[in-house]
Amino acid sequence: MTTTAPAKAGGGIWRQSRTFDPAVRLLFLNQLTINLGFYMLMPYLAAHLADGLGMAAWAVGLVLGARNLSQQGMFLVGGALADRLGFKPLIVAGCALRTVGFGALAFAQSLPTLIAASLATGLAGALFNPAVRAYLAAEAGEERRVQAFALFHAYYQAGILLGPLVGVALTGVSFRLTCVVAAVLFAGLTLVQLRHLPVRVSGAPREQRGQFRTVLAHRTFWLFSLAMTGSYVLSFQVYLALPLAAGGTGVTTALFVVSALVALAGQLRITAWTRRRLDRERCLVLGLALMGGAFLVPAALGRGPAGLLLCAAVLAVANAVLYPYEMDTVVALSRGRWVATHYGLYNTVCGIGITLGNLGTGALLDVTGWSAAPWLALCAVGLGCAAAMALLARGGRLAAG
Repeated sequence: MTTTAPAKAGGGIWRQSRTFDPAVRLLFLNQLTINLGFYMLMPYLAAHLADGLGMAAWAVGLVLGARNLSQQGMFLVGGALADRLGFKPLIVAGCALRTVGFGALAFAQSLPTLIAASLATGLAGALFNPAVRAYLAAEAGEERRVQAFALFHAYYQAGILLGPLVGVALTGVSFRLTCVVAAVLFAGLTLVQLRHLPVRVSGAPREQRGQFRTVLAHRTFWLFSLAMTGSYVLSFQVYLALPLAAGGTGVTTALFVVSALVALAGQLRITAWTRRRLDRERCLVLGLALMGGAFLVPAALGRGPAGLLLCAAVLAVANAVLYPYEMDTVVALSRGRWVATHYGLYNTVCGIGITLGNLGTGALLDVTGWSAAPWLALCAVGLGCAAAMALLARGGRLAAG
């Protein structure tokens, strides 16, 4: 467990990272590399399938959907395995499997092969995501979990920012080169973790029976997960409603750049400010309310670039407020028991919520067009989730875990 003294508030990302033990720093590097490799490839996969391989739109959707279904559907299994087998084996296995999946995408030509490669990349995420977060929470310790997750989110956003920039340069040469470079990155990450990531037991009870019953029967955790699902639906609009409203690649690219830069520049400052002034429950309510309020901007200003970019920036600020405290709350609610399984269930619930939310948003856009109605509906989702979280906090359930 980390024993180094906490960094002073306001220190830079690298300076604060150095105050953690090497295992935590490796987890930060791990997430940066995972997102770098993923986002240098996945944004350009659809174009490769449609234009490079000449596949029909339904086949492109099937390949992309297979990855999402594999990842979201297996999060709970991945978390459960991490609690039973330890965190390191699942992190290493996930990175190794993604190496295989991305390598296969470089050479796959037929639909069955592409689906198999896509399933492998999704399953890989389901294996390492809950394990990484549970490992980070355990290694950082209760006093420094929030700070660790704030840094984790900064590295996460750095990967999202750098990945597409590297990917567009590589894909300009060939998509196969992009896949090979991404596979090499994951192969290197796998070897580094095999050699340098310490083995950390999950801390799960010795009595293995009742694992799923314990997690699935946790009513407060279900309520918390459902309330937080709205934040994921709203965050995803950077990929759906905002780009559709922008109607051009220039503004769409700017949306992602603004989101990542706000997170990188503001995450540590925002977390330091909220820790001084607010408790965890109020941070959750504030983040959800801010997320809903972001959509008042395009409701008032319409589809112009200024309104869309400001909406994306406010969403990024809201995410910076939320992320460290939502991750910390998952651990608190688990009471240190089956932590990775709780993360797996949380990811599954939120993933299902994203799918349903996107269907609802798309249907609303089809019916109402680009009036204020879709934006106001999204605002209502955020405010409704904030109210639900406030009720949970008022009952003391989140504080007590």
